[in-house]
Amino acid sequence: MLNLTPYFPNLNRGMIKDLTTMNKTAPTLISPDQKTIPLWQQEMAQAIRSVDELYNRLELTDLISKYDKTSSNNSNNPLEVTQAVQQFPVLVPESFLKRMIPGDVNDPLLRQVLPVSQELETVPGFSSDPVGDIQAVLAPGMLQKYHGRALMVTVGHCAINCRYCFRRSYPYQQSPKSFEQWETSILKIKENPEIEEIILSGGDPLVLNDHKLGQLIRELERIDHLQRIRIHTRLPIVLPSRVTDQLLDMLTSSRLQPFFVVHSNHPNEIVDDCATALKRIVRAGIPVLNQSVLLRQINDETEIQEKLCNRLINLGVIPYYLHQLDRAEGTAHFETEVEVGLKIIEELKSKLPGYAVPRYVREIPGESEKTELVNRVEGRHSVSVLN
Repeated sequence: MLNLTPYFPNLNRGMIKDLTTMNKTAPTLISPDQKTIPLWQQEMAQAIRSVDELYNRLELTDLISKYDKTSSNNSNNPLEVTQAVQQFPVLVPESFLKRMIPGDVNDPLLRQVLPVSQELETVPGFSSDPVGDIQAVLAPGMLQKYHGRALMVTVGHCAINCRYCFRRSYPYQQSPKSFEQWETSILKIKENPEIEEIILSGGDPLVLNDHKLGQLIRELERIDHLQRIRIHTRLPIVLPSRVTDQLLDMLTSSRLQPFFVVHSNHPNEIVDDCATALKRIVRAGIPVLNQSVLLRQINDETEIQEKLCNRLINLGVIPYYLHQLDRAEGTAHFETEVEVGLKIIEELKSKLPGYAVPRYVREIPGESEKTELVNRVEGRHSVSVLN
């Protein structure tokens, strides 16, 4: 068995290591009045944080031992994988791991979180800020790209590290670290009456505990012209225990109309505790939309997308966007040709109800809307814009 542990000195940098250090490394997670640590926070603390453990749990260590460490073409060269992990750590919660197939190195869920050598390649057109977040900064932690709404980068980490993440290089250190530090950004919202909707993003806003999240929501409720609060989160998918009665009660009792935008890429994700969590949100009366990313050799087939859409709508979740990959450094091996996505969408239209077909979009830095990718018209790509 190949031991990769010595190669990961910085693996846990910025991540929760255990329950003892959770409050030190992520002070926004635990409120001072909590007597017990909620299950979801325990599961975050116990998440997998090394390639060794990931392969051990999935019975794949024999495959590692066969790799040629000297081959530059080897996508899992241990030394190069180590460098990839130092740039972007491994983080996989138990619930998500349990949905992977042991012994299958090509499992579509595993491929989303497994670091590979290709992440070190420099590819033209791929950058550290592929969607223009930096140029859209309105105030510390606050972005505004689109009319009528603004986005808050509420926290700098997630419950899972997806290797294709478009914010894997985002300068989270420049965002507020405490509620008090949000004062400047909150003031910007108050000064702009055209902002009717706030998007809570990150990282993932649901890694905030109910106390901190509720504190932020109550402050936003005091802004008269705000009407809606949208939560962009992957936790109901990867850490379903985060969907609690307390969370739902807090959101449904708010003056602001809540929306969930979750992120699932493959039908194998929408099972068991994940399916239950999504149904709970929907049955609580909160609209839930899903956005996916088109990923090479993971979900770039019509049959897979059809199955995903069906599982979502059967739970009351609306397939919202299918994103063309945002071209972040280290993610080129995930990119699929636009023609593949166009073909998938056309085939989905003949198989699914209209409301079950996601809109195929690309985010272009500096544009005030997302660009919808549609079929060729008279030999050219025709595009329209979406808000």
